[in-house]
Amino acid sequence: MRNPEHRYIRLMTDTRTSAPRGADLIAEKVKTLPDSPGVYRMMGADGEVLYVGKARNLKRRVTNYTKLTGQSNRIARMITSTAAMEFITTATETDALLLEANLIKRLRPRYNVLLRDDKSFPYILLTGDHDFPQVLKHRGTRKRKGDYFGPFASAGAVGRTLNALQKAFLLRSCSDSVFESRSRPCLLYQIKRCSAPCTGEIDKEGYAELAREAHDFLLGRSRRTQDMLLKEMERASADLDFERAAIYRDRIRALTQIQSHQGINPHTVSDADVFAIAEQGGQTCIQVFFFRAGQNWGNRAYFPRHDKEIEAGDVLDAFLAQFYDDRPPPKLILLSQDVPGRKLLAEALSIRAGHKVEVTMPQRGEKRELTEHALTNAKDALGRRLAESSTQRRLLEEMAETFGLDAPPERIEIYDNSHISGTNAVGGMVVAGPEGFIKNQYRKFNIKDEAAEPGDDYAMMREVLTRRFSRLLKEAGPKGDHEREEISGKPAEWPDVILIDGGAGQLSATMEVMQDLGIEDVAVISIAKGPERDAGRERFFMPGREPFMLPPKNPVLYYLQRLRDEAHRYAIGSHRARRKKAATANPLDEIAGIGPARKRALLHHFGSARAVARAGLSDLAGVEGINEKVAQMVYDHFHGTPEQPGK
Repeated sequence: MRNPEHRYIRLMTDTRTSAPRGADLIAEKVKTLPDSPGVYRMMGADGEVLYVGKARNLKRRVTNYTKLTGQSNRIARMITSTAAMEFITTATETDALLLEANLIKRLRPRYNVLLRDDKSFPYILLTGDHDFPQVLKHRGTRKRKGDYFGPFASAGAVGRTLNALQKAFLLRSCSDSVFESRSRPCLLYQIKRCSAPCTGEIDKEGYAELAREAHDFLLGRSRRTQDMLLKEMERASADLDFERAAIYRDRIRALTQIQSHQGINPHTVSDADVFAIAEQGGQTCIQVFFFRAGQNWGNRAYFPRHDKEIEAGDVLDAFLAQFYDDRPPPKLILLSQDVPGRKLLAEALSIRAGHKVEVTMPQRGEKRELTEHALTNAKDALGRRLAESSTQRRLLEEMAETFGLDAPPERIEIYDNSHISGTNAVGGMVVAGPEGFIKNQYRKFNIKDEAAEPGDDYAMMREVLTRRFSRLLKEAGPKGDHEREEISGKPAEWPDVILIDGGAGQLSATMEVMQDLGIEDVAVISIAKGPERDAGRERFFMPGREPFMLPPKNPVLYYLQRLRDEAHRYAIGSHRARRKKAATANPLDEIAGIGPARKRALLHHFGSARAVARAGLSDLAGVEGINEKVAQMVYDHFHGTPEQPGK
């Protein structure tokens, strides 16, 4: 694959001075720009990237920003906030498109269309580095030798397919180390989901035939595989070998099960991705369907972040470039509507993929039916999201009325602590807003205050809140500093409400931190479990108010219980992870130069880390894989001073 970044030439980097700004600054930059393709970045006063754009002609494109008249409100705000610009020339416009998509995903500028969920898709891997191939789910880079099939829309789709594949083709799913250590067949063999090559229940040639059948099926040759299995079943039945016939029958059923879960399986389309976009109420949903080997391998809905003024075609255009920034495209991409950069996108993806990629908006036939089906799903998903958002908005409005807030909160931060007798203490912060939980903004805090008494929940809460809000003051400035936010182009992460899991004591500790930091305009609510910890009898504490309870079936009460439970779940999960790490910690992990192989060699030789610590220098040097230099490092780590020769 050609990497176009090798052809980029940096043109200029602005040193951010106090003047000029906005349209005047852009007009100055235009004077030195070439008439060539490239990428430009617009930045705020603090260096935050506001926007990344591409151009066939940098000079002509950036000139459009030198005047505020005739611009949309979004563009006018962006121009006004610009305090610096950077430019990169590229050899071609396609290179500019690829670089733009890469920079947008990495920098996440405020004024660009942003792909919110760019998690990698799962694949099925049929390994090729072992005499008996393994079938497994795979994510990430394709370093391991073998054949990759996908992408699948979700881990669940892969799991269902793998489950049926094991029943149909009896391929092993165990790791190579488990395979080598088996002395008798495992449970999967007993329930007819593995042919047990580990113990010789099937020979190499027989297993290779199963692997070839699975490979053909995943390539779309399912009819041929089923016909072959049907003939084998009939032959076994004719030979009165009913046990073998039953095995083939079960394999045929498994294949049928895979196909029945695929939904629409096109006849004229083999490998394609189908994109459809729906918009309503200023929000957009892009539905993506994946077809591989003539089978539907699932779909996923995306809700990209963008300004309400951007047209649907422009949103889809920007989305596609980011979507394929780190994913291999199929030979055919079907769209529900045309996009401005369709031809350029097809050229760029063809270069990156090493084969021709067609991007088209079908007008008739089965391909048109696929896009219409995707569009129906996009509209349905967007409708559900808008309904959920509306319900969430009503809850937040009722919450504001119940707790006397000035307005429905846009950001709620919920805090909880977890520990066992003060050990491995962790504080957790979860975040919720009008669209639900914002999981990429969750934070954990490993409690560091050694002066505090173990298990002192109040001291833990003070430490967590002090660290959180001291940093927020430093990075975002005081809440309500709109001038600073407008200059930086970066929205502040100030909460409107802090929800604390605890009673009056937790509230008092929180208010001490707020007063010490001079924070006055954040509402603080503490939620305490009721008598006998009954859900529905919680008591609420707020500064200046008597403790109160909400009616048992109040929707706001259910909502706050959900917030508290999520914070509790997150804090406990973080605590368990820390405790597990501490339990498996080994003194050898602290020694530089001791990796897994040397650590394993030392433990195998001496039996324990304590025995390694007591060993002499000559004993350490006698371990296989441990030279004198490494032995000296290990000895010095446990003894502090080198052992003298002859002692």
